[in-house]
Formats: sequence, structure tokens, C-alpha cells
Amino acid sequence: MSCSCETSVTNEPLYGRIHSIETGGAVDGPGIRYIVFLQGCNFKCIYCHNRDTWDATKGQKTTVDELMKEIKTYDPFFIASGGGVTASGGEASIQAKFVGALFKEVHKAGYNTCLDTNGYFVAYNEDQVNLINETDLFLLDLKCMDDERHKVLTGRTNKYTLEFAKYLKAHGKKMWIRLVVVPTYTDDDENARKMGEFIKELGDSVDRVELLAYHELGKHKWAFFNDPYKLEGITPPSAETMKHLRDLLKEYHPNVH
Repeated sequence: MSCSCETSVTNEPLYGRIHSIETGGAVDGPGIRYIVFLQGCNFKCIYCHNRDTWDATKGQKTTVDELMKEIKTYDPFFIASGGGVTASGGEASIQAKFVGALFKEVHKAGYNTCLDTNGYFVAYNEDQVNLINETDLFLLDLKCMDDERHKVLTGRTNKYTLEFAKYLKAHGKKMWIRLVVVPTYTDDDENARKMGEFIKELGDSVDRVELLAYHELGKHKWAFFNDPYKLEGITPPSAETMKHLRDLLKEYHPNVH
């Protein structure tokens, strides 16, 4: 005797692991931003102030629908300011499938999208390409132009980040380039000039260049994880240093902040 059995397949909802949410953000993209900080990072930056985001297995499991319900409550602010949703971290691209799905719904709602990223894209798989296509503006962190120093700062090569910037240019994507100014590591003229030359090569794909001063506000998190803080004794850069580097980079790009 034969038996015909039908197996039902349940489509599980797509979950993202969220570290935290910031509403009313004004610096991580245009207008007023709803910023989703995602869990997990593929860099280990020695000056990281979000040390608690590194573990990709932590965080609150959340669906796109759950996030969109809250995001839409900020509709008047987005419309009035030209704002939208920014995915940050950690490194948001680690959860490319989830963030791409979120950004698709954000676009359906009529808001813009920003991806704050270290640009460490290697394979350009389907999920990553979809995320890139659903992103309006990339906040691309260029940690350091010297590869050996970059490895000291982050534990990774800068090769893929630089290639990613060129990929974005080739595909007509817009960027804000960001550099964290860390004394003795990224505050020298040579690094700034090399970065300026690279930014100039990217042409009008770069809308803005931002210099961010290193700070110690996340230092206590390293102690919580019993990790040695490798920048002990390094103090934030002076206002004079920041102005000098901004003036230098203005030789290569007109919109430096």
C-alpha cells in the first residue's frame, strides 16, 4: 500500500540582531535619522567605542516588520528634514540579508537609507549586492591608508575597503568618507595626503569628507570585557591638529568637516 504525504514548509521570519536604536540622530546621514546599531563586527579596531557590539551572537532578535512599525512613527520628522534610516554597528553589512530587506521596506515607506560601514566586502554575494542596491548613501570609514598600520588598528587589511570605494564609484553610488583621527596613528600629513589623493580619484561620488576626533568615551567597555586597552595614554587630538588636517584635505575635496 502506498501513501502520499504532504510536508508543510514554514517560512521562518527573517531576524536581525540589534544592539541598540538611536532616534533623532543628526550626524549619520542627511536630515533626522533613525539609527539601527547592529550586532557583530569583522574589524577589531583598537579605538572602538562600541566594543560591546562585536559578538554577533548577542543582541535583541528583531524582525523587519517590528522595526518598520516604530520607524513609521517618525514619518513627520523624516519628511520635514529629508531624513531616514541609517544602519550602523558594529558592522551592519555582516547582516546584509536583514539590512537589505529592512532598507527595501524603508524605501517603500518613502524614506532614504544610509549604511555606516567599514567597506570590508569581499565576495559581493547576492545579499551584499542587494544591500548595496538598496542603500542611498554610504558612510565609508577609511581607517588608515597605510596597510600595515591599518592592520595594527583594525586587525584587517585595507585592501577590500579601498576596492569597495572604487566599486561604489563605478556603480554610481554616493559616499561620505570618514576618518577617525587617532594621535600617532592617523594624525600625520602623509596619511592625510594619501587619503586626499584617493578621495580625489573617487571624484563626485564623494559628497563629503568628515574628520572625527578619537575619544575615550568607550574605554570602560574594554575593562568590562577584560580586554587590554591598547591606546592607554593616547589623548584626543587637539583642535589645532583637527583644523590642520581639515585644511590639508580641502586641497583635495571642497566639502571637508
